[in-house]
Amino acid sequence: MTPGTDSALASLWLPSPNFEARRGGGAIDLLLLHYTATETTEQALDWLTREESGVSSHYLIDEDGRISQMVAERARAWHAGVSSWEGETDINSCSIGIEIQNLGHEMGYPDFPDAQMQAVEALCLDILARHRIPASRVLAHSDVAPGRKQDPGEKFDWARLHHAGIGLWAEQGAIDRGQVLVIGNEGREVEALQTRLRAFGYGLDVTGHYETETEKIVRAFQRHFRPAQVDGIADKSTLEVLSRICGDKAKIESGI
Repeated sequence: MTPGTDSALASLWLPSPNFEARRGGGAIDLLLLHYTATETTEQALDWLTREESGVSSHYLIDEDGRISQMVAERARAWHAGVSSWEGETDINSCSIGIEIQNLGHEMGYPDFPDAQMQAVEALCLDILARHRIPASRVLAHSDVAPGRKQDPGEKFDWARLHHAGIGLWAEQGAIDRGQVLVIGNEGREVEALQTRLRAFGYGLDVTGHYETETEKIVRAFQRHFRPAQVDGIADKSTLEVLSRICGDKAKIESGI
């Protein structure tokens, strides 16, 4: 094992000054995946280890699958920013953050190479073997910061991770629009949608009105769980996937 690292998979220990003790003494129970939105891994490593950047992450995975560690898992890295999940707003104190090298949406958003996805899968399994993180709390940055962030995005292979035992996923057929809910709609159907999104973990008030905030969160849900079409419209297939995902979460929480 590389000296300083928590994982035998990390080939480089490049400590960042941007960390502190986890607040509140809570357990690590959330795994958060990001993309770097930088042109190169070297740029990402420089930024994540530069004091004036004010950001950091526990791990970074390059396109070839090489893994670097910058913050010890026991410490609070600064990767989530303004975020929330299941009512918790200090995501940094309960999570481990993995940055994945990718140009991001602003620079063409290329596919994630197979070697990189293999490394993501292996590192996630390694982390899950050491921390009690429920499948429903393996999340995208866009889940905890909808509207503000969109990484790792709709091209990221969440289905692959789920089949390896990492995170939640629901098998999907062709897009079926059916009856849709969009900005301006209101009533019980909107209230039911908001209730389910909130129950899953998204920070959303149940108002019965489909407004901009609801659209942002539907878009974030689609980006992770229904990536074939990310448009913020709650169509039939989006609602069906949400129902199955919420059902799977409920089974996990009840021990079934």
